[in-house]
Amino acid sequence: MKRLFTLCLLLAATTFSLFAQPDKKDVRQGNRMFRKGKYAEADISYRKGLLKDSTSVAANYDLASNLYRQENYDEALKCLDRIKESAPETRYGADYFYNLGDVALKKEDYRSAVLAFGQSLLLRPDDMDAKENYIYAKMKMKDQEGQGGGNQDQNQDQNQDQNQDQNQNQDQNQDQNQNQDQNQDQNKDQGQQPYRGEISPQQAQQMLQAIQAQEKETQDKVNKEKAAALKARQKDKNW
Repeated sequence: MKRLFTLCLLLAATTFSLFAQPDKKDVRQGNRMFRKGKYAEADISYRKGLLKDSTSVAANYDLASNLYRQENYDEALKCLDRIKESAPETRYGADYFYNLGDVALKKEDYRSAVLAFGQSLLLRPDDMDAKENYIYAKMKMKDQEGQGGGNQDQNQDQNQDQNQDQNQNQDQNQDQNQNQDQNQDQNKDQGQQPYRGEISPQQAQQMLQAIQAQEKETQDKVNKEKAAALKARQKDKNW
């Protein structure tokens, strides 16, 4: 966003005579005040010219520049809108669309800014400032649209998913509580207390039997190895 309204103002000041407007004197006076930074005086001069011809391209064009410098973007847009049919047909149509894009950027109307800078590039393809502003406006437009309705839909979906998960967890907890109640009732009916990390007598007996069988197997294996070693020593002696 390097070039704003200043350059376009100078162009309009040198070319307004092409439109054969009766506001020549007022526009020139307004431009002199504008260059000195006297925006209030410039505003009066431009509006005098518009009283003589409300359709004046030069007066509307330069008044929009003056209002832009005063950060009155809504009024600047109205001035540009009044000449939307005539200004693009002049040799400075590219500057008109460029300024229109700058106003749209300030108003954060990025979609309109993209369209305006795109029109400016169609008329002047080699304008690097317009290209930079076009890319910037397009990026901001995507960011703006991404933060709009899409996030609301995502938030609604997330809330629905969370509610479903909560309902499922509640149902699971209810089922678990019911199962615990049923197990406790069964244990009471059988006269047994539920085990909490302990083994039953039947399991203890089975484990004892398994250990004894393993010890017997190990002892048998040791005895066989001893017998084999004894036979080997006997062979050695005999030989």
